[in-house]
Amino acid sequence: MRNITLKQLRIVAAAHAGRSFAAAAEALHVTPPAVTMQMKQLEDDVGLALFERDSGGLTPTAAGRELIDAARRIERVLADTRETLAAMRSPDGGRVTVGVVSTAKYFAPRLLAAFAREHPRVDLELIVGNRSEIIARFEAGDFDVTIMGRPPVDAGIEAAAIGDHPHVVVAAPDDPLTGIGPIAPMRLAERTFLVREAGSGTRILMEHFLARTGVAPKIGMEIGSNETIKQAVMAGLGLTFISAHTVAAEIEDRRLAVVEVEGLPLWRRWYVVRLARKRALPATLRLVDFVTTRGAEFLPQIPGVPTSPSEG
Repeated sequence: MRNITLKQLRIVAAAHAGRSFAAAAEALHVTPPAVTMQMKQLEDDVGLALFERDSGGLTPTAAGRELIDAARRIERVLADTRETLAAMRSPDGGRVTVGVVSTAKYFAPRLLAAFAREHPRVDLELIVGNRSEIIARFEAGDFDVTIMGRPPVDAGIEAAAIGDHPHVVVAAPDDPLTGIGPIAPMRLAERTFLVREAGSGTRILMEHFLARTGVAPKIGMEIGSNETIKQAVMAGLGLTFISAHTVAAEIEDRRLAVVEVEGLPLWRRWYVVRLARKRALPATLRLVDFVTTRGAEFLPQIPGVPTSPSEG
């Protein structure tokens, strides 16, 4: 194991990504014979096969997966080191990778754009995904900071609140439940709900609220996109429980309407979260400070929905 080189680990990672040694050679700009020679030396040193061939190409063995994970960890350390050195050369510069759950994409880009205007030498990378994807990459250390609605329950994280996050039930504007004042939650049991995929933060919050009020709604469709859900609700296919921040424009344009329900809005908060074990470079700290002090300015304003519980 003492003879393993970074070049060999990169070959293993590239072979896994491309499912072939030829793809690894192309990705790393070396010849296929050079890749074959390095892999033979590595397998001889490890004493185990690293890949198996199947109809789809190369599949890593258990030993191969260990080396792939090692390669990823080393690349992250090297990336952190490069960023640290860049920060030393340019204290007002640097790079920050930001993970954003899909529900936050309705305000996070404007927030990050404002930060970029004030810190033009900081290079920002924005990655948007559903909650499970973003949390998996966050826990793997892929992000410097993450913007989400419900931080993981983990003592190894640092989380700071950005602002309040209301959740409401919405319907098509001509729905009979709109415009009639607060209704009892039990009236929702008569209606069809369009919902996000199981495990999404919004779905979990909806299920907790309805269970607490004794409502078992009819689930009409399970849809993995807020945009598709909004279009389906506008078409009259059902109601949905959703982050008010995702429907602010549609409510303002009267393409959707809030159904006033006793006990709603349900209030949660937006957070900026980072791994405590991941070293925070100056650019990351500047972004966290900006998000926590000014982030609430960029949260959407929703007609008929207070901006915080105290205003309800």
